Order: sequence, then C-alpha cells, then structure tokens
Amino acid sequence: MDLAPDHQPHPPAPKVVNGLSVDVEDWFQVGAFETTIKRGDWDGCELRVARNVDAILALFERAGVKATFFTLGWVAERVPQAIRAIVAAGHELASHGYDHQRVFTFAPSEFAEDLKRSRGILEDIGGTKVTGYRAPSFSIDARTPWAHEELAVQGYAYSSSVAPIAHDHYGWREAPRFAFRPVAGANLVEMPVTTAMLGQRRLAAGGGGFFRTLPYAFSHWAISQVNREEGRPAVFYFHPWEIDPGQPRVDNAPLRSRLRHYTKLAAMEGKLERLLRDFAWGRMDEIVAAGTPEREREAA
Repeated sequence: MDLAPDHQPHPPAPKVVNGLSVDVEDWFQVGAFETTIKRGDWDGCELRVARNVDAILALFERAGVKATFFTLGWVAERVPQAIRAIVAAGHELASHGYDHQRVFTFAPSEFAEDLKRSRGILEDIGGTKVTGYRAPSFSIDARTPWAHEELAVQGYAYSSSVAPIAHDHYGWREAPRFAFRPVAGANLVEMPVTTAMLGQRRLAAGGGGFFRTLPYAFSHWAISQVNREEGRPAVFYFHPWEIDPGQPRVDNAPLRSRLRHYTKLAAMEGKLERLLRDFAWGRMDEIVAAGTPEREREAA
C-alpha cells in the first residue's frame, strides 16, 4: 500500500556547501618569518610552492572537490605552470596581492596599485578573469576603511579578507561573522573566515594553523556548528607549505613563530583528506553567488 502524501518519507536535507580555499604563497613568505627573512632575500630561497600546489591538486582530484586559490602575483610570475594547472583543473584563480604586504601598511593609492598589479599578472598567466581577493594575513580591519571601497571601485565581486576575532597576529573582532556588504550601494561581498561560538566566546575555526595544530574533532565540531546551527557555509583555508614537512627550517626565527609554522606539518595532508570527506566543499565564487549577504553587523 502506498503511503499518503503527507506520510511520504522526506529526503535528507542537502549538505551546506562550504568555501574551500588555498592561500598560495611559499614557505619563506609567511607572516611568521617577516622579521627574519627579508623581502630582498626571497629570490635566493628555494621555491617549493609549485610541487606543493601539484600535491594539493591531486588531493582535490581524489576527493572530487573544487576550490579557490588565492595567489600572490610574485608566485605567479615565477611558477606560471602552477597557475595554469590550477585553472585547467577547474578551480578558481583569485588574488592574494602581489608580495604578501599587509593592507594596513599601504597608503590607499599603494593598495590600489597592488590590486591592479597582482590581478593583471594572474589574468595574463591564468587566462581567466579574477573577481576574488584575500588580503595577506587577513589584514583588512578597522584601520583600513578605504580597502573595501577600493575593491568595489576595481570591480571585485568579493573579498575574503576579514578574520572576525581578536588575535595577536591579525583580527577585526567587531566585524560580522558571516557574509556582508561592506560598501553601501556596491555589490562587493565580504566573506569572513569562519569562527565558531563557545558560549559568548568567538573561536577561530577557519583553518590554517588552528586546523593543523588542534585535534581534528575541534574543526569538525566548529564547521558542523556553522552548517547545522547557523545554516551557513564555512570558509576554510590552508597554505601549500602546510603539507610540506620537508621544507627548510628557519632556525633564527622566534620560538613562537617556529612553533606556529612547523607543528604537525606531517599530519596535515591526512587531516585534510578527512575534512574533504566529512563535509561538502566548493569554490568561493560559487559560494558567494549562491548566498544572500547581510549588511547588518552582529553584536560583538
């Protein structure tokens, strides 16, 4: 006997598709070493980013996922084959600025030039339009009210440049936790990196060193909270050097920086494979296009 319509079993709700992203920079370009390795010494450092990007592309292929690669123009100039491989595999190519200079160190005119320069390099090499941007070290914050305005002027569709937490390295605690439009009258969307709530406390939960060093159960709990309780996509990121335990060691860097950078590198790829299995993932531009950003700021 057929069930009456009201008693038909309901199909399971579709999984929330989360934003998967890679910040494409090499091991010597990270914020942890910015006072140890001078910008002028970069060309003398071993380039490992291309082989690491290849490994990430293979990982994503095995998992059947697409992602966004926020890429430095400096890197694209030196390993153009990696950029073309990203595009050829169906991933989104987006900008991470030219050489990892933090936004709050720029004058507005310098930031505008950095945006144009990096975008031009990426589009020329990748042969695709670049519509997304992530500031190095999530360095759009309360000190840079002009940054989102310049992104809007230059026609970017979205930014993922805000970490809505308090942190010694970066952060804008008062920013909204989820997608919002930062410029009145403009279509630009800001997609902050993911945080979770433990009572009234915001916790960083969007990837990077937090994912690598903390137990996997924490990230699973945090992303599940955002998906199930908030009904929102998470925004997750990591770096190519984080799957590279064989990278050179910077022994003269501060101890805290070395601990942040080198802890559990060998375990990272396995944790990523698990994460890709446990949740649904997609390109950032597709997540932005599917969502409805809110302008209202949340209570701190």
